[in-house]
Amino acid sequence: MEYTRLSDANIITAKYMDSILIKERLIDSVVADTKTEFFGENFDMPIFTPAFSHLGKYNGREFTGLEEYSVAAKNKNILNFVGMMENDMFSKIAATGAKTVRIVKPYADNGKVRDQMQYAERVGAFGIGMDIDHIFGNTGLDIVIGEQMAVQTTDMLASYIESSKLPFVVKGVLSADDAVKCAEIGAKAIIVSHHHGRLPYAVPPMMVLPEIKEALEGKDVKIIVDCGIGSGADVYKAIALGADAAAVGRSMLPSLEKEGVAGVEKFLQSVSDELRFIMSCTGFAKVSDIDDSCLYQYLT
Repeated sequence: MEYTRLSDANIITAKYMDSILIKERLIDSVVADTKTEFFGENFDMPIFTPAFSHLGKYNGREFTGLEEYSVAAKNKNILNFVGMMENDMFSKIAATGAKTVRIVKPYADNGKVRDQMQYAERVGAFGIGMDIDHIFGNTGLDIVIGEQMAVQTTDMLASYIESSKLPFVVKGVLSADDAVKCAEIGAKAIIVSHHHGRLPYAVPPMMVLPEIKEALEGKDVKIIVDCGIGSGADVYKAIALGADAAAVGRSMLPSLEKEGVAGVEKFLQSVSDELRFIMSCTGFAKVSDIDDSCLYQYLT
């Protein structure tokens, strides 16, 4: 058979995730509870929304997709994330009442970075952060929707953290090296992600999770994972491998486009229901109990 090279990190990630199998432990188990704590707040499930940007209005509905999934996050009592947008759009997100973390792009215009973070804090954001995996592009520094990006140093990131009272999240961490740097400058959470495969041959987030978890042992840093998360089994595996929570992404979009708020709520509930089922079938009563003792690596 001829060997075909495979550079698409999304395919690599899916294959790795599907190679992880789950064994049962039924005797003495109970119906599991999916509630979790994050940044001192209680949420109904360890399943968060993605930091999407620039979603328009679907099927002629009144609100943008960003607003609709934020309302769904509020209704399901989960932590909400949004990405690149101007302040007027974020004000609409804040108005939904969802507990929202605003992830700001690494703009070359540092004044814009600081303005967006300060604005988020003023209008009631739950947290702020930066998307570091959009710093570089194929020709040098990235340009995102006409906006020039810039290199971010540890000193720059530390200054953002020091300038706000909100928890700071660094999105786009894919190594223990960056994870440790985030902890050292005071970040309260990281999102382990390859941003839907921007880097060819990027290591699957779940593969690097145990190494990152070990590197952050004893440090007050929460770990979220994304990329390819679309089921309760995916969330379970992520937590078992070291994450505190997982964020759904493109898997949510068909439900959002078709049914808006109601569709996202049904999707999130289905993911949570499968997570509860697998937890119950593997002897874990609480999210904080989950470890890797029921995982098996299936090698082909």
